[in-house]
Amino acid sequence: MNTMTNPKWLNTKEYPFKPNFFKTSVGNMHYVDEGKGEPIIFIHGNPSWSYEFRNMIKKLSKTHRCIAPDHIGFGLSDKPVDWTYLPKDHAKNLETLFESLNLENITLFVGDWGGPIGLSYAINHPNKLNNLVITNTWLWSVKNDWYYKLFSKLGGGSVGRWLINWYYQSFSKYAGGSVGKWSFGSSFGDRNKLTSEIYKHYIKPFDNPKTRKGCWVFPKEIIGSSDWLQSLWDQHYVLKDKNILIAWGMKDTSFREKDLNQWIKSFPEAKVVRYEDAGHFVAEEKPNELIKEIKKFF
Repeated sequence: MNTMTNPKWLNTKEYPFKPNFFKTSVGNMHYVDEGKGEPIIFIHGNPSWSYEFRNMIKKLSKTHRCIAPDHIGFGLSDKPVDWTYLPKDHAKNLETLFESLNLENITLFVGDWGGPIGLSYAINHPNKLNNLVITNTWLWSVKNDWYYKLFSKLGGGSVGRWLINWYYQSFSKYAGGSVGKWSFGSSFGDRNKLTSEIYKHYIKPFDNPKTRKGCWVFPKEIIGSSDWLQSLWDQHYVLKDKNILIAWGMKDTSFREKDLNQWIKSFPEAKVVRYEDAGHFVAEEKPNELIKEIKKFF
């Protein structure tokens, strides 16, 4: 583990965290490690990074040790062009990092692809987990669901690769990035919460085509990793004795109420909070509300 400097484009007033890097077999993985106490680990999805959790970390690190890694290919981590970017390999990287940190009594916060990747660790090490916060995500195979099959085919195929390159190259330039900001804002329940400054921090890590492989592999693997996903879901019962909070953005078009109901059915003892005015990035839109729920419930 070592430290390096932050990039010049990063607003360190908004993201005032010392950079930490863990050497994996395929490159350096950046992670936030702030505060002391029992650990809260935040696992991001696509196309996000630890920046999504900055407001929660700034407050919760006063009482807890807050850890937020950037997957290889995302955020401030290395972006090798010749790596698989498969979810199961991201999970292996995280497991290696977490084992090096000797963590116990973990609260795990997951969303999007951070759900399967983070919960893979929880399922393999249930004795290290106390609490679980599930935001908009899934864990089961969706290979027979037309909605996800269509999204995976479009987002992870040749069209998706072209769109991703076009998005970052064109949307970030034209009209001062306003078109791209509008498109990215469709993931939010309230577009006004996505300022130009925040938007910049979500697209800057992918400033050239060679850095974007992870962005199109993830949608492809919604179906491509069906067997791996189902193998995790077949073991979800090991988490039933944990304190579980399900916090859901009801305006999300990626993970819908159908998916929320699957979680509720599987974890009937979980506490459920619905945010009617939030979308996909619940930690970005509702940090203060989530902090109150976490402190109250756990």
